[in-house]
Amino acid sequence: MENLHIVFWLLKDIGWCLVWKPLGLVMIIPTLFISIVIAYRTRDMVAELCHNLAITFWISANSYWMISEFLGFDTHTVYGHITYKNLTLLPFMMGVFCLAYYYAIWKPRNPDAIETM
Repeated sequence: MENLHIVFWLLKDIGWCLVWKPLGLVMIIPTLFISIVIAYRTRDMVAELCHNLAITFWISANSYWMISEFLGFDTHTVYGHITYKNLTLLPFMMGVFCLAYYYAIWKPRNPDAIETM
């Protein structure tokens, strides 16, 4: 499943890069869905869960950014100097917070925990 996930992710980004809107938009669904499934399957292992949640947030941010460019609202202003593209920072930062929690809080408190299967 993880290998197939990479194929979908690459196709999504190829669609974005080449401005093939149908390919890019359609590939969001399997890419995001599989990343959620992978995160769910690793919910019992904090290391894996935190990293897989970070990936899910990354794909979400990346997909929103692509959509905003495809639909032409990425440079529109939300408030002050903040554009709709800048809103991608929210899910990107959520991913960073997942990893920060793992490395700064959970891992030091659980040094002997098994990290992967």
